[in-house]
Amino acid sequence: MLSNEQLSTFRSQLINAKKEVEEQLQDSDHFDLERGHFHGSVGELSSYDNHPGDEGTELYEREKDIALNEHIEKELKDIAYALQAIDEGRYGKCEICGKDIPFERLTAVPTTTYCVKHSPTQVVSHNRPIEEGVLMPPFGKFVDEEDNVAFDAEDSWQDVAKYGTSESPSDLVDPVDSYNEVFVESDENVGYVEDYENFVATDIEGKEVIIYPNNQHERYEEVLDEEGIMTMFGDLPPYEKEPYTQEEAED
Repeated sequence: MLSNEQLSTFRSQLINAKKEVEEQLQDSDHFDLERGHFHGSVGELSSYDNHPGDEGTELYEREKDIALNEHIEKELKDIAYALQAIDEGRYGKCEICGKDIPFERLTAVPTTTYCVKHSPTQVVSHNRPIEEGVLMPPFGKFVDEEDNVAFDAEDSWQDVAKYGTSESPSDLVDPVDSYNEVFVESDENVGYVEDYENFVATDIEGKEVIIYPNNQHERYEEVLDEEGIMTMFGDLPPYEKEPYTQEEAED
């Protein structure tokens, strides 16, 4: 329960914060958003003679101004709501559970009307760009389809990460020799799952298996010889091609 002196202190802080925010909005002219088009903020009449790169920069700055303006207006709205809660005697208690909000939390965030447990800011937004609803992999949502072994979103990231990331070889648990290996699963196959899929083919009916020799095929054979097995998933029955497992043969 807050004392009258504490309530008075918080009221003064909120009033001063409100004044500062209003002055900031006034001095920035709401980040020049009062103008009808972003051309007005840079003194341009049209995009006709402007470079597309310059137009992109100005559009980015305009979007940033909109985000900053929304943030400040939200802060101003929270301040007004907190002042209203003080006037109505609700300040200092969580709107969800009704328990007292710790004094330390109010000191850090005077505009809050929620305890830490029920703070709305803990809700993670799952809003995604609307374009993802119509884009197909690999340019849609960053989720790999179970049956999709083509060039997907993860492969796109790995392709870009080859040119360097914020990590270095010394940052990894298992040090690597090259910066091309610093990203996760750098040795993963691209466009296929098993190694043999890169040199084994069949006809349109799934028959007539053909082997296309290449360097990967040679390395694959060397690994099998070292392990003394026929395939990475075990030995095949020597007496027939199908069925491929002993269990299927017994059935």
